[in-house]
Amino acid sequence: MKKNIAIIMGGYSSEYQISLKSGNVVYNTLNKDNYNAYRIHIFKDKWVYINDKNKEFPVDKNDFSVKVDGHKLHFDCVFNAIHGSPGEDGFMQAYFELLDIPQTSCSMYQAALTFNKRDFLATLIPHGIKTAESYYLNLGDIINEDAIVAKVGLPCFVKANRAGSSYGISKVYKKEELKAAIENSFKEDNEIIIEQYLDGVEVSVGVISYKGKTKVLPITEIVSENDFFDYQAKYEGKSQEITPARISKDYEEKTRTMAKYIYEILGMTGFTRSEFIFKNDEPYLLELNTVPGLTNESILPQQAAAAGISMEDLFSNAIEEALRN
Repeated sequence: MKKNIAIIMGGYSSEYQISLKSGNVVYNTLNKDNYNAYRIHIFKDKWVYINDKNKEFPVDKNDFSVKVDGHKLHFDCVFNAIHGSPGEDGFMQAYFELLDIPQTSCSMYQAALTFNKRDFLATLIPHGIKTAESYYLNLGDIINEDAIVAKVGLPCFVKANRAGSSYGISKVYKKEELKAAIENSFKEDNEIIIEQYLDGVEVSVGVISYKGKTKVLPITEIVSENDFFDYQAKYEGKSQEITPARISKDYEEKTRTMAKYIYEILGMTGFTRSEFIFKNDEPYLLELNTVPGLTNESILPQQAAAAGISMEDLFSNAIEEALRN
């Protein structure tokens, strides 16, 4: 019997449009002979099932069901394609765990931890993971530009602590630019992380649960046409994403080992995509995404293709892994 799969997409953050693209790619790619796929839009003002005629049916949040033509539709598994909140920060994971519905991303704790850049990096430092020097600010804190520069130097990156797709991020060259950059980041989050600029080769590596085992995908080298790997570089073609990366065997082995180590010590499941920059021949961790982009142009599907894994196989495997677990 075919399984009913709810593909959740949208979300509450600035990333909702990217999430809708990812979710629709999953919907159009899943083998309809094996699965009954349903697009579920998750927004603050409504949770709805959208059929192929764009008619909306409200989701009953009590049990995550949908009534269609008098029939109550239940789901065997949820494919999580929500970038940002509430799909990548633990809220949807906790909700589905309470309802005992399998879902394709990591668990609640891992999602909440990795979405919070400050807590995530602090957790890994005792495990020997190298990270950039950083300075933290919360909304309402006194902003001491001299202290910031003394800690992280210039140039530096000012980032929203809990945001993705390079929303709320600025590269700052002068002390006088810090205030505007901080204000920009506070538009996305009330917590900020200001990081030292690392000048080196930037790479991205996907790690997935594949057929019951942890699999590290081929590494992608990021070459941005802009000043850094910002929104335009990620989504508007202003970058080169070269898979496999043009790096030495030593760099490749260090990155693969580090990415798999992080995945396993955190007890991750589902998809992850880690970003690193090499400094003094060592990979420095920038962040980890647990619901990475899933469009044809996105990095993780590119890496899967390089590993001989089709989009259909990538998505169906995620569902089967969730059902198995």
